[in-house]
Amino acid sequence: MNATLAPERVRELGRAEGDPETLAALTAGQHTRRMLLLRVLLDALDAAGTPRDPAAALAAEHADLLQEVEQTAPETARQVLFYSLTGPWAERCVQGLDGGHPAQGERAGEEAAWDVRRDIAHLGSLAAAAAARSGLGFRTRLTVHDGRVHLPTLGALRCAAPEGHGVELAGEPGRLRIRPAGLAATEVHLDEAGSWRSADPGWLPLHTLDGGPRLVLLDDLDPSRFVHRAGAAEQAGPGALRPEERAQWERLWREALPLLSLGGPARSAELALLDCLVPIPHAAAADGASHYSGTSARAFGAVVASPPPSPAHLAAGLAHELQHAKLSALGDLMPLHTAGPECRHWAPWRPDPRPFDGLLQGTYAHLALAAFWQHLALALDDPAERDHAWAAHARTHAQVAAVLPVLRGARRLTDAGRLFVQAIAERHEELRQAPPPAGHAVRAAAYVETARTLWLRRHGR
Repeated sequence: MNATLAPERVRELGRAEGDPETLAALTAGQHTRRMLLLRVLLDALDAAGTPRDPAAALAAEHADLLQEVEQTAPETARQVLFYSLTGPWAERCVQGLDGGHPAQGERAGEEAAWDVRRDIAHLGSLAAAAAARSGLGFRTRLTVHDGRVHLPTLGALRCAAPEGHGVELAGEPGRLRIRPAGLAATEVHLDEAGSWRSADPGWLPLHTLDGGPRLVLLDDLDPSRFVHRAGAAEQAGPGALRPEERAQWERLWREALPLLSLGGPARSAELALLDCLVPIPHAAAADGASHYSGTSARAFGAVVASPPPSPAHLAAGLAHELQHAKLSALGDLMPLHTAGPECRHWAPWRPDPRPFDGLLQGTYAHLALAAFWQHLALALDDPAERDHAWAAHARTHAQVAAVLPVLRGARRLTDAGRLFVQAIAERHEELRQAPPPAGHAVRAAAYVETARTLWLRRHGR
């Protein structure tokens, strides 16, 4: 993409901030990227199909429906096309059609081909969901996968039919009729709150988290929801949240919002980037950690998280992960460096060597955390909570200080990258104006030095 941001917007982002116009520019860049990706996918499907191939004919039917909806109700259709979890699916499809699956051997090749067919079949679910949202009258055919008929951003129908079983779906304004072949139909309707509901207990609606600048989906249904950066939950499999688990997430979200507001205006404003929160079980957390959160550049607007121990942990996790989303989106608009993928840099928040891009990403996220915890420490009344916030601020501020010389001295930064890193350094220095209690600063310095010593012993550098 050829779009760029003005220097003042790059500087603003480097400070771990961003006004609504700057955040909107990042989002627009990601939407443009998504439309280009979908265009590549539809062209690849057209080129790969043969007239006598039933799967190709069904994919063409789905592509036609999707394009019809996009032409007649583009804003509504793009609620589905721009949904964060559509991105990983589209990239997998393009890679699969291009022969990009890392299959080895005949059996692996068969499994890869099956995965591609399953992914392409999901196009029908996207088209049907977009058509339903638009109010367009339509009929199409879908298939059952993993015991479900899934409609992104709407919900899913549990179905006793076997894998690949055919499903007829008809839509009219505010209503859907889903009928697996040989089974009773399920009626789904749009309620006054904007959710899709049904009297059929097999229908699983998606739930929303409100109170922020936009509605956020609590997505425990989308088959692409476990595809993210660290891959920590890829084997967890589909499973809707139990009512008590959903209630826990709703409580954590509701109590995290005021903490984000206390953590500075930038932290609340960034919630405009959040499309969905993807819950994963504790067992799926990486490296045995009690809490995990993650993002993926392929799924802009999605944050994956295991249940945090407190609302403050959820607020901090969102503040952390949304910096990754911002920086990845900025990098798509204008490269910040030309460094390669070699993992050789020490980062005090990781035990393993990091590539330069990973070091930049981590520094940026920890700068935002340092600001978040400082704002919180200055605003909280409870002494114990205030002490915890000061400790977290001191640690993250010291971690950023330890790696800033490497970033500032990097020769592979672009002009935009140098401006961005300079803004990080300036914001980091500003945070010194409200220092933590001396004990916290001493302990944070010792923590970072211990991390450096252990890393050097392990990696010999």
